[in-house]
Order: sequence, then structure tokens, then C-alpha cells
Amino acid sequence: MNIEILFVLTLLLITIGLFIWDRIRMDMVAMMVVVVLAVSGIITPAETVSGFGQSLVVMIAGLFVVGEGLFRTGVAAAVGDWILRMGGQSERKLLLVLIPVVAGMSAVMSSTGAVALFIPVVLSICRSARLQPSKMLMPLSFASLIGGMMTLIGTPPNMVASTQLRAAGLEPFGFFDFTPIGGVILLFGCLYLVFIAPKLLPETGVREATHPHLKEFAQRYGIEDNLYRLRARKDSELVGKTVSDMRLRSRFEVTVFAIRRDGKLVSSLMPVLSETQIQSGDVLLAYGEAEGIERLCIETGCMFFGFPDDERTRMDKEFGVAEVMLHNRSPVIGKTIQEGRFRERYNLSVIGVLRDGKPLVTRFAGEPLQFGDTLLLAGGWRYIEALDDRQNFVMLETPAEMTETSARWGHAPIALTIMVAMLALMISGVMSSLSAILLAAVAMVLSGCINMNEAYRSLNASSLVLIAGMLPLALAMQKSGALDLIVSGLLALLGSSTPMLICAGLFVLTSVLSQFISNTATTVLIAPISIAIAQGLGMSPEPFMMTVAIAASTAFSTPIASPVNTLVLVPGNYRFIDFVKVGLPLQLMSMLITLTVTPLIFPF
Repeated sequence: MNIEILFVLTLLLITIGLFIWDRIRMDMVAMMVVVVLAVSGIITPAETVSGFGQSLVVMIAGLFVVGEGLFRTGVAAAVGDWILRMGGQSERKLLLVLIPVVAGMSAVMSSTGAVALFIPVVLSICRSARLQPSKMLMPLSFASLIGGMMTLIGTPPNMVASTQLRAAGLEPFGFFDFTPIGGVILLFGCLYLVFIAPKLLPETGVREATHPHLKEFAQRYGIEDNLYRLRARKDSELVGKTVSDMRLRSRFEVTVFAIRRDGKLVSSLMPVLSETQIQSGDVLLAYGEAEGIERLCIETGCMFFGFPDDERTRMDKEFGVAEVMLHNRSPVIGKTIQEGRFRERYNLSVIGVLRDGKPLVTRFAGEPLQFGDTLLLAGGWRYIEALDDRQNFVMLETPAEMTETSARWGHAPIALTIMVAMLALMISGVMSSLSAILLAAVAMVLSGCINMNEAYRSLNASSLVLIAGMLPLALAMQKSGALDLIVSGLLALLGSSTPMLICAGLFVLTSVLSQFISNTATTVLIAPISIAIAQGLGMSPEPFMMTVAIAASTAFSTPIASPVNTLVLVPGNYRFIDFVKVGLPLQLMSMLITLTVTPLIFPF
């Protein structure tokens, strides 16, 4: 063992020790590794910083931007809503829906891409269901890695294994040759991630600590059961009239805050102002007491029909509320709601008033406002966001939904189209994954789904630095010969073993190496050795190669084992040891399944 090998192996052990110690940030440890390697001379200065220019790092940065576009336009929240409808508020049910979906995507596209796209979705789900992100994000990461095991294109190690068989003059693996083994691992892995892993994951607290949900605002102001939908019939007195003409609030104590026309909530673009005319067939979204709603329908010729949950969900995307307090200089003090002209001034409606901490429910139209009154204002999200620039109110609270909903909800079809086009380009091979991702990221900005400031803020610098900083260590292990030494030493112990023990040894060797260096590089190194062993024993190489390919994707036990683990490290607030506790049992389970199922499909 020469001095360079000893140096690199010592640096690797120290790095792992610092990660486990957890007193220094992981991205800082990665930068320390870069500096040490640059000074050591084992790799060139250019190679020490080459990780920052690696296509993998650039791809991840681009996917952060694409994911931000999906988040800002509400696509992530919509996907989260679908998963919530399927899984309800139960952590287990949500995981049972989420894991197969992510694994299925990872089977046909980059696992890193799938995780980057689903992180905002999972965070949205956690906010809505009040779950801890730490309980959801690591299962997300592991599901994507398992999904990559299931097809030829699911992960690079599968392609490497197939290519190595072809290079040896053998029949390469087919597209679905990996599916039986990967499918069994997914089945048992799903059960583990749903029923056991959450007990091992850390308690990091629920996101959304300060912002209540819209439903809580409704309960606080006593209006939870006072939302209605009314349809204006052709012969309705309201047709052709404005809200001000009909004096709905003063006559019926009813406030119309939105209109659905031709399937679209026009208030998202045109608020229901005093001059907004009602047309035949319009669906009016209103609040008021049941008595007032009934009188309005009878006297004006409207039809009442319910306010189902899906309509409330849609409304939450377009409309929201804000709680504001009147300060002593506010010009509306001493005036009624109508005299305060809230719709004309702020494009918002007053739907609730608290005085001395008690709700006035809906009978407050003629009540003069007082200093210290707290108002619940309703309207389009963009107008609620604009309240921060007003000097007449003290903003108290906005709902949690505001953090996951945007005034750019109308751009959601564009963002979704961009993402689907990106996936199509990646899967079809029309262009490289890097080109497709960069094209999608630029399209998100140019189309107005996000702006440049939001794009820059979306870049998770800690994750990018950690990935880029650890890549040179893998290169140093290869150039110094440390990797070859590890491989040759372990294989020397397996030379005279049975085929099953040799496969077990290959699995352990490949899996361990994949925790610290690229799984693709590991497969490239181990694959030809496994073929040589199989041929030396006069056996078929397929079971050995399949074992190596699957083992390379079991990068569960360290946050640096795979970019997908690194991506969830910061938003999940995980420590190094968390991956060891949850990932190691999953690795052992994957090994047992692989060693059991592989010989049944690919006999020795």
C-alpha cells in the first residue's frame, strides 16, 4: 500500500466520521475534502473543483428550477391534493399511494429527477395534512432508488451491466429483465417504508407552525357553515345587474365574493367589484346565513345548490383570506363596510369581523368599524399579497395555503406541459437528459411560471455543494488505486466459495462501495470482475451481473450514497445516522430478496 492509497483511505474514514459526528455541516465537510485534495496533489486542482461543473450537478440545479415552477403555479399542490384524496390524512395511506407513484416514475426516468420534482409535492402534502416532512421525504428517496431497479433504463448501473454482457459476447439484459426482482423488492420495501421506517425516522416537527389553515379562519369567525353556491337563472332579477345595484349585503346580509362563468372563476382575473354584472347561468359563490340565502333565492330567482369539497378545494386555489387589524389612523374607522368601499379600494370583500375577540358572524354590514376590530378579508391571492403594501391595516395572519398557492395558478397548464415535454424528451432519447432539463428550466422562466429571483432562490445550495464536493473524493480513490485495492482484497476472499456466497460477496462489495462513490463507477469496476469469476467457475454470468446491478442501486445507508438522498437531506432535516438506521435494514432486505429471486430467474 503506497502513501497515496493510505492518504485517500484515511481521508475517506475521517469524512465518514465527521458525517456521523454531525457537529460540522455536511456541505462544509465536503468543502474541507475539496481543499484537502487540492493541497494533497493526488488529483489536479482542476479535478478538485470539477464536481461543480459535472453534468449531474447542473441537472439537479435545473430540476430545482423546474420543481419551483411546478410549486409556484400550483401544480405541486394539485398533485398533492390528488394524493391526499387517495390517502386522506393518514401518513400510512399517503405513503402507500406516494411510494408506487414515485417508483413508477423512476422506472422510466432519472431517479434524481423524480425526487426533485416530488419534493415540493411532498412538502405541500405535509403542510396540508400537518405531517412531518422527515417521515415522508426519506421514503420518497428510497422509493425512487427501488423504482430505478425495475427497468433497463431505470438507473445507469442496469445499462452498464447489460452493456458489459454484450461486450463479453453474451445476450444483454432486456428492458423488463430487472422487473421481477425489482418488483419483489418494491413490494417488501413498500411495506417496510410504510409500517417500520416511520418509527425509525426522526421527529422534526410539523411544517406550518405559525399559519392556520383556511378552515381554521372560518371556524374562528363563525362562517364555516355559511358558504353557498347559487345559480342565476335566465329569469333572475340579478341578470344584467351589478352587486351594488342589487344591494345584496344590505338586503340579505349576503356577500358574493366570486363568480364561476363558463367553468372559470372570473374573480381570479376580474374581482367581483361593485360594477361587475351578473349574467344568466353564472354560479355565484357567496357567504351568508341560511335565512338570508333563502330569501335571496326566493326574491331574485336564484337556484341554491351545495358547496361540495372539490369546489372548496378549487376555491382555495383561486381565493384566500387574510386577517387584518384596523389601526387608529385607518380611514375606515367609524364607517360601515359599505361606506369603507373595500371592494373598490382593495378588490377584497369583508366576510368576517372580530370585536373583543368575538365574531359578529354575518350581521355586521351596518355596524360602524372600530379601532382594534379584526377583519377577515377574502379575494384573489394576488390582492391579498398586495395588502402588505397598504398602510391602513396591520396584517396579522395569512393562511397556510398562501405558502403553496400563487397568483400564477393560471400558468399551471404551461408548467405541466413543460414538465411532460421534458420527461418525453428524456425517455425518448431525442436529446440528452441534461439538455432536456436545461430547456425546461429556461422555459419555466420565459413562460412566466417563475421569475429569475425565484429561480435563484430555488437552488438548494447545501445539496449542490455536498454533491459537487464529494465527487472528487471518488475520483481520488480511483486515481490513487485505493478502489482497486479494496476490490482485489475482498474478491481474494471469495475465490473458492460457492456461487451463492460469491453473489453475496459481490452484493456486499458493490453495495458498500455505492455508499461512498458513484453507483455507476462502482458497476463499471465490479461488472467485468463478476463476469470473469462466473466464466472461471464455468457458470452463467447473468445471475452475477444482475446481483451487481441491483446492489449498486441499494444506496440507502448514507446521504452521500446517491444524489436523491442528498436532495432530501436538508428539507427533511436529517442527520447522517438517520440514513444508517433506516437504510441498513432495507439494504439487508434487498440483498436477501436478490439472492433468493435471482437464481430462480437466472440459474447459475
